[in-house]
Amino acid sequence: MNAITQPIENAAPATARAPVRYYQFKPHNIGRWIIWSLFALVLLVAPKLFTSSLSHTMLSQMGIAIIVCLSYNILLGQGGMLSFGHAVYSGMGSFLAIHTLNMVSKGGLPLPVSLIPIVGGLSAMVFAVLFGWVTTKKAATPFAMITLGIGELVWAMSLMFPEFFGGEGGISGNRVTGPKPLGITFGPQIQLYYLIALYTFVCTGLMYAFTRTPLGRMLNAVRDNPERVEFVGYDTQKVRYIAFIIAAFFAGVSGGLAALNFEIVTSEVVSGPRSGAYLLFTFLGGATFFFGPIIGAILMVLAFVLLSEMTKAWLLYLGLIFLFMVMYAPGGIASLIMMNLRVAAFGRLKELWVSYLALAVTAFIALLGAAAMIEMVYHLKLNAALGPELTFLGARLNAHGLNSWFGAAFVMLTGVGLFEVTRRYFVKQWGEIQEFIEKEMKRREAL
Repeated sequence: MNAITQPIENAAPATARAPVRYYQFKPHNIGRWIIWSLFALVLLVAPKLFTSSLSHTMLSQMGIAIIVCLSYNILLGQGGMLSFGHAVYSGMGSFLAIHTLNMVSKGGLPLPVSLIPIVGGLSAMVFAVLFGWVTTKKAATPFAMITLGIGELVWAMSLMFPEFFGGEGGISGNRVTGPKPLGITFGPQIQLYYLIALYTFVCTGLMYAFTRTPLGRMLNAVRDNPERVEFVGYDTQKVRYIAFIIAAFFAGVSGGLAALNFEIVTSEVVSGPRSGAYLLFTFLGGATFFFGPIIGAILMVLAFVLLSEMTKAWLLYLGLIFLFMVMYAPGGIASLIMMNLRVAAFGRLKELWVSYLALAVTAFIALLGAAAMIEMVYHLKLNAALGPELTFLGARLNAHGLNSWFGAAFVMLTGVGLFEVTRRYFVKQWGEIQEFIEKEMKRREAL
């Protein structure tokens, strides 16, 4: 609660009256309490609903990914800083965490395993203090190029200094070590999951709190109009530098959790593809909204764990999804959710469900045909020794047969045609609803 003192005037003469002060309390934000309570409840209940070992592993990875994507969004979404080297800080957090874990295992450091992610965060913060001062000297495209250069530099160093980075084999550790309060060993995956869930909730809350601070608001101003920020007397480079260090700390925490989860750290954790994945999925989730990176983090784990097992062409599908999102929904999935919540607030969402269903069905048909063609191409290039036949979603396809290619092309073109017809009708319907909302808002303002 916020207490505000305020004087009350009384009937006494001006020379004699003294200000009477009282406390006025603002009410709790009930909606915010409900959302955070639901978030905590989901973290607690999720492993009880999905009980397999694979589910627990994926849930742990989702928690780690949520922290690192939210930390990346401090740079991209809140500060407008496009970084191609964020994996440097999550990766260095992982390396320092695994070294600390090995020191604990050898008895040289009496530190609980549960605090090792903090070591990873502090280590990443130190590297951000060193690299960040140079990186944040510039903004926009020069900033992105500097982060790319530093990322490639650290990745190359990871193979040049095997004493620290472990070479191609990496560095392994054992998380079942050190003090064991309450008999918690972190051997079972469920115990480690709840540790990750605790860090996920706390770090998410702290990063959300950062967005409400004066520094967080000033970071938004630096993103939107750096010239005006400098005009009123603030140093934009220092604002970016401090935000960069804060983002690196949370990235390092996620790296420390990843070191405990996998018990091995390799040079891949500081690679360019890892930084690219953070960028891609943060954008897909929606960088302009705080909860967008959470959606992106969940999608990242699903793509890396499930989609990669389903098909060898998963990176191609991922690239196509990213392409269409940039073209048709640059605000990410979070922006689509918020736009529909706005429509629902004015009672017009029920009019769109038929159009949404038609768009989903026609898009699925087009994707089905395109995917069949992609899988046949990949089969010819990668599995030619197994013969021309392959199974795709239960159907037998012949990569050398004209019928399979004609059928796949026909399904794709039919889906694309129906999707375009449906899309045009939806655009017209959406425009009418938006026009109604604008008129209704003006009417309410007039009242």
